[in-house]
Amino acid sequence: MSPALRTWILAARPRTLPAAAAPVFVGTSVAIAADTFGALRFICALMGALFIQIGTNLANDYSDARRGADTEDRLGPVRVTAGGLVPPQHVLYGIWISFGIAVLFGAYLIAVAGWELLVIGVASIIAGVLYTGGPKPYGYAGLGEVFVFLFFGVVAVAGSTYAQVEHWPSVAIFASIPVGLLAAAVLVVNNVRDRETDSRVGKNTLAVRLGPERGRDLYTATLVVAYLAVIPIALAHHSPWVFITWLSAPLALKMNTTVRRHHDGPTLNGALGGTAQLELVFCVLLSAGILI
Repeated sequence: MSPALRTWILAARPRTLPAAAAPVFVGTSVAIAADTFGALRFICALMGALFIQIGTNLANDYSDARRGADTEDRLGPVRVTAGGLVPPQHVLYGIWISFGIAVLFGAYLIAVAGWELLVIGVASIIAGVLYTGGPKPYGYAGLGEVFVFLFFGVVAVAGSTYAQVEHWPSVAIFASIPVGLLAAAVLVVNNVRDRETDSRVGKNTLAVRLGPERGRDLYTATLVVAYLAVIPIALAHHSPWVFITWLSAPLALKMNTTVRRHHDGPTLNGALGGTAQLELVFCVLLSAGILI
């Protein structure tokens, strides 16, 4: 693998990509359970979600570097713009290429399923850019977790279902809640890790606003509520099989213990990746429970 390719893979932040793929699996499982499945629609939804996530990661990399948030003493992995690995203009090209590829996949879904997906796609891209970009980035105002819950939970799961069944089943809406909460938990870990450096540059994430201990309490709360949110899914789907998601509880307990007891960057980096894996495992189990 060439050094340039390795650098772009680093910039794409592959550890965060399960948060984009997992909601599509859950939304598609609802469609399959309703005897409505289109392989091409699923592929386009999955690829669109992945490239929106990559575009968002690159936009975050670019905007944080411009605002001075990614300093040398940050605890997370190196960022390609601030680290001088990729020129800022090239990162900009990467952002629009990523979003452009997502638009190509989305165009097919809009053509076959309707204008509603155009609204979802445009809103998702705008949300990705304005997370740390624009005059008033919402990620700097402590709203990052809220938008992640909405776009990587409600919008992603329900949108993936709509792309195939062309309506909004209640099961998909209920299923989006724990998915969004676990996606938000990934961001909570990131922000707890970067709390000190973020506070110095005015990036007032929830972890900065709440402080270190309450930030960790927020992480615990997102996990607990995510697992409790399985109950209304079971009621809406009229099946107890969705409770197989609780088989992932030991991994959740492990991640929670790590986040609460450790403050060093490498360990929290591992917890960030572990939380993304937890979301993926939870969503695979939830998808299986919906299909049984």
